[in-house]
Amino acid sequence: MVTCASHRPDSRCKEHHARPAPPGPAPPRPEHPRPQFVRATWLNLNGEWQFEIDRSDTGLERGLPTRDLAGTIVVPFCPESVLSGVGETDFLEAVWYRRTITVPADWSGARVLLHFGAVDHDTTVWANGSEVARHRGGFTPFTADLGDIAVPGEELTIVVRARDSRHGVQARGKQATWYANSHCHYTRTTGIWQTVWLEAVPRTVALKRPRITPDLASGSFFLELPLTANAPGHRVRATLADGQGDITAVEARADLDLCPRLVLPLPADRLRVWSPQDPHLYDLTLEVLDADGTVVDTARSYAGLRSVALHGKRLLLNGAPVFQRLVLDQGYYPDGLMTAPTDADLVRDIELGLRAGFNGARLHQKVFEERYLYHADRLGYLVWGEFGDWGCEVGVRDDNQRPDASYVTQWLEALERDYSHPSIVGWCPLNETYQNLHDRITRLDDVTRAMFLATKQADPTRPVIDASGYAHRVAETDVYDAHCYEQDPAAFTKAMEGLAQDRPYVNRGPDGRPWSVPYRGQPYFCSEFGGIWWDPQAAAAAGNEPDSSWGYGERPRTAEEFLDRFAGLTGVLLADPDMFGYCYTQLTDVFQERNGVYRFDRTDKVDTARLREAQLRPAAYERTL
Repeated sequence: MVTCASHRPDSRCKEHHARPAPPGPAPPRPEHPRPQFVRATWLNLNGEWQFEIDRSDTGLERGLPTRDLAGTIVVPFCPESVLSGVGETDFLEAVWYRRTITVPADWSGARVLLHFGAVDHDTTVWANGSEVARHRGGFTPFTADLGDIAVPGEELTIVVRARDSRHGVQARGKQATWYANSHCHYTRTTGIWQTVWLEAVPRTVALKRPRITPDLASGSFFLELPLTANAPGHRVRATLADGQGDITAVEARADLDLCPRLVLPLPADRLRVWSPQDPHLYDLTLEVLDADGTVVDTARSYAGLRSVALHGKRLLLNGAPVFQRLVLDQGYYPDGLMTAPTDADLVRDIELGLRAGFNGARLHQKVFEERYLYHADRLGYLVWGEFGDWGCEVGVRDDNQRPDASYVTQWLEALERDYSHPSIVGWCPLNETYQNLHDRITRLDDVTRAMFLATKQADPTRPVIDASGYAHRVAETDVYDAHCYEQDPAAFTKAMEGLAQDRPYVNRGPDGRPWSVPYRGQPYFCSEFGGIWWDPQAAAAAGNEPDSSWGYGERPRTAEEFLDRFAGLTGVLLADPDMFGYCYTQLTDVFQERNGVYRFDRTDKVDTARLREAQLRPAAYERTL
C-alpha cells in the first residue's frame, strides 16, 4: 500500500504517489488523480487496455462486452491522440475498452470503487459481465460501486463503452463537429481521457468527499464530512497541521447526522492567509473512528485560508483589491489533446503563465483535470472554473441555443469535485451564449438561470458570472463582463471608457440587437481581449484563413509590433480604476489558432520578459478601495 507521509507544499509534487500497477510497464499519469481526498489503498489502472472502434454503435448486439477486442490503446489518452497509440481522428460513434486485472489480495473486507476521471461522452461500464454504471457527460468524474463483484485476490474484467455522437445537443467544448480542425474548433476527444483507478473503502461507514470552506473572518475552516452511513458510537475527527506540526484536532459524533460538520479554528500565531504571493496550504487528516476508538477510515487532504468578497464594482481577495491578470487557457496538447502528457505538463502551463506576468487563468471550455487545480493551489494561481458548454446550437431564429438538463447535471458534478480548491475565485458555467432578447422565455433563459442558481446553492462563497460575454440572462449575476477583440489601443480605450458612468462595453448581436439584460453596477472585467494574430513562421502572404493560421486583427509584421500592441491593450485595462481584471486570449497557440503568447509546443514566441513587464505595471484598481 502507498501511504502519504507529508502534504507539505515542498513535497506535494511527489505526494499522492501511484500504487504499483499490475505487472508490466509503469502506467502513464501514475500520480493520484484526486489530490484533495487521498486514501492509501488505491490502484492506478492506466496503461494498455484492449480497444475497438464501433463506428455504427452495434457492439452490444455483436457481443463486444463478452469477447476480446480487436486492438489496444494506452489509457488515459483518447483514441484521437498520438499518445493513445491509436491516432484515429475520424468520427467515432462508439468505442469499447476491456481490461482484466487482479484485485489486490490485501483489500479483504473492503468495498471496491471503480473511478473514472472523465469519459466522453455517454458511458456504460460492466464488471465481470454485470452493468455497474452509466454516466452522461464528457468532463466530470463518476464512480461504480463494485459491491460483491470485485473479490480481493481474484480477477476482475472491466468493459467500458463510450458513445460520442456528433449529432444533437451535447456539451462538447471546443471539439469540432465536422471532420477537420478549423477556426477555434479542434480534434475531438472520445472515450476515456482521464485516469481510471480502483479504491478500497470500508464497507460499513466510510468518508465521502469533504467540503472545506475557509472563513477568514473567524480564522477558521468549516468542514463538512459526508458519510456513506451512520453507525452507533462512531465519530469523525479532523486534524489540521502545518510545517510546525499539528494545530488542532476536532471530533464530532458520526451516528446522528449523515453529514457531520466541524469547525477548525486557527490560533493567531498559526494563521497564514493563502494568496498569490504566499499560497500557504494546511495539511488536513480526516478519520472515522468506531465505538472502540479504532480508526476505520482515513484520508488526507489540504486547505487554504482565503476570502472572496464583492463591494460595489470591486471583487476583493482577502479584503483587498487584487487586479486579476488572467490568461485564457484551453488545456490542449499536440500529442495528448485534452489530456496532459504528464503531470509536469500541468505544472509547466501554470509556470508559463506566471513567467509572462499573469496571476491566473480562465480555464476555458473544459473542466480541467483536478491535478491542475492542485498545482494552482500550491503555486498561488487564481482560477475561474468554467464548463465546456459549446454544442447546443440549433438553427432556429431567436431560439438558437437549447442546452438541456444534462448541462445542469454535469455542472453540479464539477462544482462538487472542485468546491474545496482555494485557487478557484469564481465560477463561469456558460461562455458566449448568443441569443437575441425578446418577449419570450427560451430554453437558454431557463438553463442559464438554472445553472446560476445551482451554482449559488452549491457554493455561496464565490462570485458567479451567469455567462462569460454575450448573453447575460440573469439580472442578479454577481459579475458582468464582455469580450472585445478591438486591436487598436485608442479604439479599445474608447470602447471601454463607459464603465465609470455605468455604461460598460456590452456584446450585442451583429444587427445591434441586445443579447444581455442591462448592467446593474456589478464588478466588471473584460474577460476576453487581445488574441493578437502572431505567427512568425507563416508565409508573409498567408491570409487569415481558419484552416491554416488565424488570430484577431491584422497580423503584426514584427515581434516588436506584437509587443507594442500587447502593452497598449493591457495598458488600457490596467489604467481603469473600475476594472477588477482582464483575461487575455490566450496562453498558447492551439492547432491553427495562432494567437497564443507561446507556441502550441510551449516554446517562446516573443520576449516573455517584455510581456511580464507590460503586465506588472501598477493597476489603477489596486490603488482604490
